[in-house]
Amino acid sequence: MTADLFATLLSWAVTLSGYPAPAEPPVVVSKPHEFFVEQACHGQQCKVLGWYAGGKNVYVDETLDPENNLFASSIVVHEMVHYLQGVARGDDALKGGVAFNIAPSCEQSIQWEHQAYAVQREYILRYGAYLPVGASMLHVHCEHGEANPVQR
Repeated sequence: MTADLFATLLSWAVTLSGYPAPAEPPVVVSKPHEFFVEQACHGQQCKVLGWYAGGKNVYVDETLDPENNLFASSIVVHEMVHYLQGVARGDDALKGGVAFNIAPSCEQSIQWEHQAYAVQREYILRYGAYLPVGASMLHVHCEHGEANPVQR
């Protein structure tokens, strides 16, 4: 995977999200699926293929081929939107590598996901394709007293 490809995908994320271009681009890091199971899914099997946890790294599953596959490149765009959200928040997370200075509300977390999926869908549509990304978010909501989104 090349730096030029990631610069282009970051440009898509900036253009479609409306966030300003960051002073520094994120570093895209390929990881085996087990990394996502352990880190993003707390040891539970999951279908996560990309993850932004704060800091400068955007993680993508090593099986993805964003250079030759539209769905794979859309995942990178989605995660870059999360990076742009972090930059826009002004989080010191970009220095410290933790996701948030103050944990976001459940509602805020869902809003950020909706925005990233909307950009991902628009990116795919601009290539004249339709892929049903983000459908799982339709069943995600916040319950009274819950800090994290719940899927029903």
